[in-house]
Amino acid sequence: MSVTTLRYADTGAFSPFLVDYLARHQALTPFYHRFPALEEFAAQIEEKRQHYTPAARQRLVAALRRQYAGLPQVHPAVQANLGLLEKDTTFTVTTGHQLNLLTGPLYFIYKIVTTLKLSQQLKAAYPQYDFVPVYWMATEDHDFAEINHFTLFGKRYEWNATDTGGPVGRLPLAGLQAEVLDQLPADVPAVFRDAYAQAGTLAEATRRLTHDLFGQYGLVSLDADDPELKQALVPVLEKEIREQASHRAVQQANARLEAAGYKPQVYSRPLNLFFLTDAGKRERLEYDAAQDCVQITVRNTGRCHSQQELLELARQHPEQFSPNVVLRPLYQELLLPNLCYIGGGAEVAYWFQLKGVFEENGVPFPIVLLRNSAQYIGKANAGKLRKLGLAAPDIFRPLPELKKQVGATLGQEEVSLQEPQQQLAAAFRHVADLAQRLDPTLVRAVAAEQQKAAGALAGLEKRLSKAAEAKHETAYSQLAALKDKLMPNGHLQEREDNVLSILINNPHFIDQLLEAFDPLALEFTVLEE
Repeated sequence: MSVTTLRYADTGAFSPFLVDYLARHQALTPFYHRFPALEEFAAQIEEKRQHYTPAARQRLVAALRRQYAGLPQVHPAVQANLGLLEKDTTFTVTTGHQLNLLTGPLYFIYKIVTTLKLSQQLKAAYPQYDFVPVYWMATEDHDFAEINHFTLFGKRYEWNATDTGGPVGRLPLAGLQAEVLDQLPADVPAVFRDAYAQAGTLAEATRRLTHDLFGQYGLVSLDADDPELKQALVPVLEKEIREQASHRAVQQANARLEAAGYKPQVYSRPLNLFFLTDAGKRERLEYDAAQDCVQITVRNTGRCHSQQELLELARQHPEQFSPNVVLRPLYQELLLPNLCYIGGGAEVAYWFQLKGVFEENGVPFPIVLLRNSAQYIGKANAGKLRKLGLAAPDIFRPLPELKKQVGATLGQEEVSLQEPQQQLAAAFRHVADLAQRLDPTLVRAVAAEQQKAAGALAGLEKRLSKAAEAKHETAYSQLAALKDKLMPNGHLQEREDNVLSILINNPHFIDQLLEAFDPLALEFTVLEE
């Protein structure tokens, strides 16, 4: 496996915000706590150690042991990490993601592998501590349409579950077997089918699958939709209901980001909370100042509480509340002895809006790291690249540029009539000057003839270019097909393809990623067979 790295900026696929962050642009410094560099973790460890209580650690480990008790067998590496989490010298590195069906796009895998690799690097740099990789399962998310499908070898597989709109982690798996699992190619590894066939809910299935894929590396998956864990959220709920402090903090951050030339990724609400209803739905809480009550938006109901009633409900039943995108990161950092959050580009952007929310609640803001991104080029496609005279990083360049490069390699003559056009323009300027002296009424006729002649010359240029391209039409067709294969629909491969498209033919893919990735190098990775 050949590994090449390049700057994120050189791929043309990442926002100016991310490029500026990775370059440590000063305008973004106020929005993060510490930059993701190895030496910065010493201070982050000490700060988290001072704030994370033994009670929080005990609550976390108890919940994880309950959750893992549902698996038929827990990998020894996971068992060891659960034991390490009981010690006050153990910290976590965390990524989070939705419960995408069969892992969804490739970047789900890349997120977790980045988390595994950084945990290993931290252990090597700070051997007196232990570091546990954690996958935060987005079990309370209710956007089913974002997770119910994936694409494999160009075919879309989709699960059409009914009664959605509540936390997706609680969804039963009715219909999934017939609609998706039975339709999969025969060579799909059994663990992808078994995880769902042997589970009762989507959360349970996702835990099984991530454990099968990453358990040997010690990955611990956490489901925060847990009544005992929600007890940690009570102070946040009280502050949010009383003061709407998170809304003010995000608004202030957004104003500063916009002043610095960046567009905020998310927008907060006066109450950044959902309510989990008895009907199994996750509905937004809305504050109605005119009526001095908090309106719980539940379809077909008019449920409404006064502020005091809602505070009492939060104290007695915090499990009925669910944080939205603004407060979810805070909930995560309350539960975990976490040092670093690893996310995609959009996640990094919205974490930069939240530093004030953490300050309002007295919780340390973690180091925020962009996950590794990668382009995988299998043996067949690598051979096609070489045949066309291209290197792996070339695939990120626009197709017209690549065609010119391939054409030059194949000896195609470049067709350009720019010089004749300039000569034509000079000749008509001479004629126009002559007309101006002899009969000015003819100047417009000269201009019209010049336009026709220039148009005819441009048309000839196009026809000649097509004739030149036709000599190498097969190579250009191969180039276009290869570009679409490696960057489907014009997007990065990691946003479209499922890991099975690689894993079926390359069972060592995850190990190869783990070896190739260097999270703190902050570079795009190209893996080529």
